[in-house]
Amino acid sequence: MLGTGRAITRLIAFVAVTLPLMPLQQLFIWFWPAMAQRFPHLYHRLLCRILGVKVVVEGQLPQGACLLVANHVSWLDIVVLSAALPCSFIAKREVNGWPFFGSLARLQRTVFVDRQRRHSTADSRDIIARRLAQGDKLVLFAEGTSGDGASVKPFKSSFFAAAGSDTAIIPVTLAYVGLWNLPLTRRMRPFIAWYGDMDLAPHLWQAVKAGPVTVRVMFHDALDAAHRKHAAREAENLIRETLADALHHSLH
Repeated sequence: MLGTGRAITRLIAFVAVTLPLMPLQQLFIWFWPAMAQRFPHLYHRLLCRILGVKVVVEGQLPQGACLLVANHVSWLDIVVLSAALPCSFIAKREVNGWPFFGSLARLQRTVFVDRQRRHSTADSRDIIARRLAQGDKLVLFAEGTSGDGASVKPFKSSFFAAAGSDTAIIPVTLAYVGLWNLPLTRRMRPFIAWYGDMDLAPHLWQAVKAGPVTVRVMFHDALDAAHRKHAAREAENLIRETLADALHHSLH
C-alpha cells in the first residue's frame, strides 16, 4: 500500500484539480454542449494519472450514439469508463442527492432513474431514449448494483428498450486485474470493489492507499437491439464469460 502521506497528496491533487474545473464544466453545459460531452473524458484521463489507475482499452471504440452496457464493480468504474471514451451515465436517483459526488454526477450529464418504482420506468426510458437520439453515449450498469468484480449478477432488461433500431447496444467488460503490477487476488478485491454496505468515504480512502491499479476495458461488438430481453441475456453471458477469462489469465 501507499504511505499515508502519498495517499493524502493524491487526494489533495484530486481536490485541487476538480474544484476549479467544476464551474468550467457547468459553463460548457450552458454554452458549449459539444465540449460538455468531451471535457469529462479529458478530466478523467487526468484523474487516472493522479490516482494511479492504468486503463487498458481493448476492442473497437464505438462511434456515434450508443447504449454501453457494463458490469459494475466500484465508483471507480465512472472514472475508468469516462477516461476510455466520452460518455455519460445512467445512475440510481439517490446518487443525485449525494454531497459533492451528486454534483459531479450532474456535471457528467448523468441520467438519474428510479429503480424502485416500476411505474417510473417508462418515463426514465423515454429520457434515456431522447439522450440517445441526441447523439449521446450512455453507460448502463445493467446489474443495478455493484459487485465484487469477480462475478456478474443477473442483468435487468428494463432500460435496454430505450435503444431504438438505429442505436447500438455495446457490451463492455470491466476487469480489475492488477494491483502494484501484481495480479489482483480475491483477498485484495475489497480494496477496489465497492459493494454491499461499504461506506463510500472510507472505501475511497482505502482505494487511494491501495496503490496503482490496472483495469481492462473490453468493448465488444454491437448486439441486436430489437428484443431487449434477448439483448440483456446475451450481454450478460458475454460479459460474464469475458470477465472470467480475463481474471483467469491475470492469475496465471
